[in-house]
Parts: sequence; C-alpha cells; structure tokens
Amino acid sequence: MSLKQSRSLSFVIIAIVYALAFVVGLLVYKTLAGTGWHYLWQLFIADAAATVVVWFFGLVFRNVSVYDPYWSVAPPVMLTLWACHLNSWTSATILLLIAVWYWAIRLTGNWAYTFRNLDSEDWRYTKYRTEQKPAVFHLINFFGLNMMPTIVVFLVMIPGFFVIEMVAQANIMTWFGFLVCVCAATLQLISDTQRHRFAKNHKGQICEVGLWKHGRHPNYFGEILMWWGVSLMYLSLSIGPSTLRDLCFIGPLLNSCMFCFISVPLMEKRQLKNKPGYAEYQKRTRMFL
Repeated sequence: MSLKQSRSLSFVIIAIVYALAFVVGLLVYKTLAGTGWHYLWQLFIADAAATVVVWFFGLVFRNVSVYDPYWSVAPPVMLTLWACHLNSWTSATILLLIAVWYWAIRLTGNWAYTFRNLDSEDWRYTKYRTEQKPAVFHLINFFGLNMMPTIVVFLVMIPGFFVIEMVAQANIMTWFGFLVCVCAATLQLISDTQRHRFAKNHKGQICEVGLWKHGRHPNYFGEILMWWGVSLMYLSLSIGPSTLRDLCFIGPLLNSCMFCFISVPLMEKRQLKNKPGYAEYQKRTRMFL
C-alpha cells in the first residue's frame, strides 16, 4: 500500500497541510497589519495565501480534493480569531460562533466520512483533469476549483466579521438569524445521513427517502440557507443606510448562484447519465424543498 492509499496517513498529511496553510495565512496577515488597508483586504489576502498553500499540495499529491475541507475549516477559524483579536464576546458574537462551528463540524465530519485517501479524487475534479489539456486544467484548478470557492466563502463570511466588529448584544431578530443557521446545518445533517444510509444498501439507485423525497438537493439547500442566516444576524444589528450593508448580500447571493447554476447542473448531468429513471425523478421532485 502506497502512502497515498493509507486513509489514516492521508488524514495526517491533510492536517499538516492545513496547519501549514494556517501559519502562512497568519504570517501574511501580521505582515499586512499597519499598512493602512481595510481589514477585510488584509483578511482576504491572508485567506488567499493559505489557499495557495493548499493548492500547491494538491499539485504535489496530484489530487485537487486536498482543498475540499477548506470550505468548512476556514470560516470557524477566521471568525473565531477575529473575535479574539477584537476581544468581542457579546451575545451576538457568541451566537454567530456557535452557529458557524456547528455548521463547520457537521460539514467537516461529512467530508471525513466520505474521504477515502489521497489516492481518491472527487469525480468532478477528475472530469476536468481528463477532459482538458494540462495547461487549461491547471488554470481551472487554480482559479475555478481553489481560488473561486475561497472568494465565495470569504464573501459569505463578511457579515460575520461585521457582527463581531459591532460588539453588539443580540436581539430577537439576531436569534431568528441564528435559528435559520442552526436549522440549515441540521437540514444538511439529516439529508446527508439519509443519503449515506440509503447508498449502503441501494447502490446505484435514486435516493427518494426522507428529505430526498421532497427535494433533489436538500443538502445544497441547507448550505445556501446557512449563509443567508448569517446575513440576517448582521442585518438585525445594523441600523441606517450603509454601503457595508450592501456587502452582506453579495456573498449569500453569489453562493446561491454557484449552487443553482454550477453545482446542481453538474451533479444532475451525472445522475441522468448513471441512474435510470432520474429524469422522471426530476419532473416530480423540486430542486430543493
């Protein structure tokens, strides 16, 4: 068995890669401190630097899936460090961090459950690797498969940074936004659990149990809903017109578009090809819920 085929060693390698990415990101942020740039630019450049580290090791191991945990690991780490940096531990900040950590632990756990080893790559990445010329693939890999998700995730975090920066106490609408986040992450937990259980005994069949009977992608719907919930938490605390208020819509809107126009069509094209009867399932079942 090669190093890449060992599941336990692959987990250790991923952990080391992410620890290194964290150190690089932190050093970049500290280097930019005092430059006079807005803190969002400093945080984003540090985030991008960490992404480059993960991307590099994806090249080393010839596996783009090295990036997969980044989606759920970056938000709780960055938002918690920002709260520590500002010493903001109000009820609003605590609710935000609870929601994000709950979402992150759930999503990272789902990744860990499905992760086999560094020798296994997500079918979508393999598709690009085999269908595109090497030069084109590397462009898609860096900008489309690594940097674009990082940009989207950073944009959906912006309302969270604002919540922490405001050092405000939660109100009833903040609690409502928190409830939306918790419900969204729980929706993902239930839908993914139902799908995994079904797949064990019904390989190759269409999952139409539980939430999947009412929607073709309830897990994606939960992911979309999660970040609208974070934006609601910020809006509940923001008073009066502000250009910063407008920014809180960019992230969740772009995230929603990414799932609706990229993730869902790509997944459904594969399902139509591999699962007989999926076209009929499409007709009788909504995209989400």
